[in-house]
Amino acid sequence: MSNVDRRQLGHTGGPMEDELEEAFDRQVEEGVQRLHRPWREVLVTGFFGGTEVAVGVLAFLLVLEQTDSHLLAGLAFSIGFLALLLGHSELFTEGFLIPVLTVAARRAHWSQMLRLWGGTLVANLVGGWLMMWLIVAAFPGLAAPLVGAGSHFATAPLSVQSLSLAVLGGAVITLMTRMQHGTDSMPAKIAAAVAAAFLLAGGQLFHSVLDSLLIFGALHTGRAGFGYGQWAQWFAYTVVGNVVGGLGLVTLLRLVRSKERLQMEWSSVRGDQEDGRSAS
Repeated sequence: MSNVDRRQLGHTGGPMEDELEEAFDRQVEEGVQRLHRPWREVLVTGFFGGTEVAVGVLAFLLVLEQTDSHLLAGLAFSIGFLALLLGHSELFTEGFLIPVLTVAARRAHWSQMLRLWGGTLVANLVGGWLMMWLIVAAFPGLAAPLVGAGSHFATAPLSVQSLSLAVLGGAVITLMTRMQHGTDSMPAKIAAAVAAAFLLAGGQLFHSVLDSLLIFGALHTGRAGFGYGQWAQWFAYTVVGNVVGGLGLVTLLRLVRSKERLQMEWSSVRGDQEDGRSAS
């Protein structure tokens, strides 16, 4: 069926199905708001993202210590993603879909996206580091599972397996973002958060922020057999894998699927610019 026929059948008049048109508009609108935040809001939102994920890490550790089951602990970790969803805070890895789509639609500049990524990542790590210090001080009995969990990631060498786990981690978190922004249903958004948490934490996928918090906690105990240097090495390739997974396996295909809609946005932006020049 041609694009003209689809426009005649749908109520949005766009080149994609109505649900995708509505999701596209929501995503670009949100992306414009996020990418035009001042530095203060970027850092505060990212800091809260780190502290709220740490609450999920606490739930993960409590269940892991009692059951020795990563799958059950992964379900408990979903508390952290629910806090992100309902508290409107942000993780660095949540920036692989909406901001990229907004820049592709020419509604923001790539430098704004890099600012969002960098500021959010640093604030995530600072907030998470502080919260993990509090957790270790409050729950000294969790030192053993924390050291075990942190060591699993910090001492993992760069290999096909570890890089694949990082790529999958980036793909899963970006898929969660896509699912949550594809619906207005809060129960559906919650289900997406629980599913992603189960896969990330339960499956021990490599996630640059979540697993850094486990590593920080292990270091805070003073019993870890590794240091911040090993964390930095692990973190470097994990970030790359997360970006490749989020952008390459999810976002790129979303852009290809939305090509005609993006072209409409480009035309609209050019029209706005020409109107502005004419008015001046």
